[in-house]
Parts: sequence; C-alpha cells; structure tokens
Amino acid sequence: MSQSEVIVDQVVLRDGFVPLIDISSARNGDARRRQVVADALGRCCETSGFLLLTGHGVPDAVIDDVNHALREFFSLSQSEKERIGADPTDPLARGFSSAGNLAATNDGADPAAEDQAPDQVEKFVHFPQGNPEGLSGPGWTDERVFVAERWPEVPGFRTAYQRYYDEMASLATELSRLFALALGLREDWFDALIDRHNSNLMANHYPADDQPAGHIRLSRHSDWGNLTILLQDESQSGLQVLDDRGEWLDVPVVPGSFVINIGDLLARWTNDRWVSTVHRVVSTGAPTAERFSLPFFHQPNFDAVIECIPTCATADNPPRYDPVVSGPYLLNKFKVAYDLSPG
Repeated sequence: MSQSEVIVDQVVLRDGFVPLIDISSARNGDARRRQVVADALGRCCETSGFLLLTGHGVPDAVIDDVNHALREFFSLSQSEKERIGADPTDPLARGFSSAGNLAATNDGADPAAEDQAPDQVEKFVHFPQGNPEGLSGPGWTDERVFVAERWPEVPGFRTAYQRYYDEMASLATELSRLFALALGLREDWFDALIDRHNSNLMANHYPADDQPAGHIRLSRHSDWGNLTILLQDESQSGLQVLDDRGEWLDVPVVPGSFVINIGDLLARWTNDRWVSTVHRVVSTGAPTAERFSLPFFHQPNFDAVIECIPTCATADNPPRYDPVVSGPYLLNKFKVAYDLSPG
C-alpha cells in the first residue's frame, strides 16, 4: 500500500508495508462495510501479504489465559517438557520439540547459510485431526496422523489452549469469508473447503540469549498453508519481513493486535495474485530477553483440492500450478522441515 492511499471508514489505521487494519466494522454484517474491509485486506494481500489486525473480537480473557498457560509450560524443566516430546514418527510433530529447520523447506535452501541454520526455538504443537469421519473418511492417506496428541500436566493448560484454538478457527473462517469478497467470489466460497480444516496451533519459546542484534533465532521462511494468525510477544520486537526492495523490516508490536499473513498454499490458490512473504525472527541486541509467540496455521480440509481460483486466471494469465491436495502437500512440508522418519 502506498503512503497516499485514501483511508475509508477508518479501515486502514496505519499505512505501510505491514499496515494496521481494523475489521470491527465488518463484524456487524453490513454488506457495504464488509466489502470495504475485504477490499482493504485484498490490497494488502496483493502487496506484502502481511498486516496487523485489530477489531477482531477475540476476548481478552482467552488471550490472557493462553499466554499464562504457555509461559507456565515453558518454565518447566527440560526433562518435564520432554515427557511430552514429539514422536519421531509423527508426521505432524505434535507435542514438545526443540528441533526443526523451517528454512529447509525453502527452494534452493543452503543449510550452511547463517539465516538458514537450525532454529533456536522450543515449540509445543497442538494439531487435532480435522476429519470427523476418521481414517475411513475422504482424503486420508497416512494413518500416522492418528498418533495420540501429547498434553503437559500443567493445570488449565489444555482448556486454555483448546479455547484459544477454537477462537482462532472462528477468526480464520471470518477472514476467509472476507478474502472471498476481496477476490470477487461469493462470501461462502471457501466454507466447504475449510469446514474440516487441519490447522495447528504452535507455541514458540525463544530462550534468552547474549547474541548481537540481528542474530537469527528463527530462520527465514515463508509459511506453508492458507493463512497464519500470530499472537506476538508484546514485550519486544524481533519478527521481520523481507520487503519488496529486499530489505528486512521490523513488524511493529501493537498491543491487542494479531499479525496476519498469507501462506504459500493461498498464494498458489490465487495464482500468485496474493503473495506469501519471507520472514524471520532475530535477536534485538545483547542481552535479548526470552520471547514467546503463538502462531495459528490455518490449513484447508485434508482432502481439499487446491487449484486456481476462478477469478484469479484470465486468458492472458492462465493457471500457473497443477492442482494439489491440501493434506499430502502439508505433510510433505513437515517431513522436510523436521526430517521425519517414514515410520
């Protein structure tokens, strides 16, 4: 978005490569206001694919509870955290883990490069199966997705985490409907493709370090799936995006907001009309305090076929990608990032 863009109905509160957009006016159901907000989101998705979101309606208590829960968990001893360590044969890496290299999923990744080194972060992954029909239902090709999830024995953790997950799923549905309007589709166009979504909620903990500002804590990467809703640590910055001039920009920390970005799958779905932007996490200067974040990675139904959205292709701009199936596409990304065994 350019600095000269007209602000309509106070939808865009701050302009720039990562703008701040208030969607509260879209939540009253008024069709005109919903289209205004959708158009603002669409312009952002075409330029940076990143934005800060306010007016989202997620209750403060839900956010406070999950923030408290994840800090309680990561304060446990290493041995206690490893009691719920991810099964090395689990293709979704559920539970606790400190392994992984997201940069490995980049095209042409160089593991020796500083910004593609193993990530310096601990994770807890909650990844429920989004298919109520079970293994016999449509689309499932790998029975290992039914490895039991692991939960820490921290009072209130599971309740807070699952309640937050449900709020994120609802917000992702609302954003998907606004995205549909932005793309010139019926508002419910995505609904049948995400009603059994396979989304995961990953709690991240970056231990304190004495590295200089700019030291890589989470390697450069783009997200894999549909869209990401990130709850930042409001105590410090650290998240950076690669702008269209090839420069790293800090993503502002705005209390009460979420960072929203689209992933590779949605970029593919839109025939690259929308962009999936590379980002990373860095130290802010010695010493850098521990940092927490909570990304919700929204993924369509396991059996959803992802092929060019009709409004995103023309005779002069035909579909650029072959269709892919959502579930196997995502499983392959996990396999590469976490070097998972075939089982």
